[in-house]
Amino acid sequence: MRKPVRAVGLALCLAAATAGCAGDGDDRAGATTPVGDGGGVGDVDYRAFDGTVRIGAALSETGKYAVEGKDSRQGYDTWVRWVNEDYGGIRIGEDRYAAEIIYYDDESDADTAANLVQRLIDSDGVDFLLGPYSSGLTTGTSAIAEANGVIMVEGNGTSDTMFERGFQNLFLVATIASDYTRSAVEALAVRGVRTAVIAHEDTTFPTSVAAGARRHLEANGIEVLAVETYPKDIQDVSAIMTKFRNLDPDVFVGGGHYNDAVLFVNAADELGFEPDAMLITVGPSNPRLVEQLDDDVEGVLGPTQWEATMAYAGDWFGSAADYAAYYQWLWGEPPVYQAASATASALALHLAIEAAGSTETDEVRQALRALRADTFYGPIAFDERGVNIAKPMGTIQVQDGEILVVAPDAAAVAALVYPRG
Repeated sequence: MRKPVRAVGLALCLAAATAGCAGDGDDRAGATTPVGDGGGVGDVDYRAFDGTVRIGAALSETGKYAVEGKDSRQGYDTWVRWVNEDYGGIRIGEDRYAAEIIYYDDESDADTAANLVQRLIDSDGVDFLLGPYSSGLTTGTSAIAEANGVIMVEGNGTSDTMFERGFQNLFLVATIASDYTRSAVEALAVRGVRTAVIAHEDTTFPTSVAAGARRHLEANGIEVLAVETYPKDIQDVSAIMTKFRNLDPDVFVGGGHYNDAVLFVNAADELGFEPDAMLITVGPSNPRLVEQLDDDVEGVLGPTQWEATMAYAGDWFGSAADYAAYYQWLWGEPPVYQAASATASALALHLAIEAAGSTETDEVRQALRALRADTFYGPIAFDERGVNIAKPMGTIQVQDGEILVVAPDAAAVAALVYPRG
């Protein structure tokens, strides 16, 4: 059982990231003030609330996952701003409670992340946890949460193996990793793809994605010519891409993270490796990659948990397009799916607390398991593993510098271009 929510008489740490808590003597920081034209997340008068729900998150401000960590934090902070200032606080019975998120930088390191989550539980006394970015970091932090009986809701750690441990307190709003490539593979098979190669980082999430990709490829009659793995933080993939160039496959599948997408595309360009399709798990849906690689990323496909053009809507944040506009107003940039996944995670926790009418762990867990909600992010319904089984995975393609949804057909706003030219 978790302790009940605390009164707002305590100082709240919802200031800028550099401010911390005055007089606390530690380095924690609350939700960041947006950099766009928005009013900020700390402008509300918290004395007007009946209490506060304290939530903790370890996120990567530095290290390998700094890009995705920033997006995730802005996604969480979007919910904080909205729930406190627009929605009027989390409704528990007849009372309204402010939301507070305490953050620490996990430095993109699994051990650091686990230690910080333990600190959030023991020292900061958080009521709930939101997940870090990546399956590798979520694996360890969720084990800490489970051991301490604290609920963690997350949207950016999707490895299948995490949900084979029988945990009761871990909930994923996103589509699970093994289905990341399914809609893209099915669309490519229809267009005549017959051979493929796969390269993936030898860590939890990319391995799950690659295993799922191989299964979906073979199920659709596509021969897998080779599978290559590489270590975390690799700086040169030219040997792998040279081997693949010589095999001359129809499609290249790359499983990794943002930095890996940069390496794949650059190496293919330098080596003259020109498969008819490139499908890369993380990166193509991020406008930063298009800006960074320009024409080299033209025609590249990528899975996406969410895009602003999708026809999703709910009573909270409105439609996908409404959410995107709100996020743009706050941060001065459009949301990528990692940000939307983070906001949806916080929203799912929020809805469960309201449905439970309590912050007691057992009651909120039961409410999460019973949750059925249509949202800007898509439908949310958790199975016995804690996995959202209601939302399909989308596929985008970079076309003339735009990131467009091309699969599945129900979500597509453009036709998939094959070969990519």
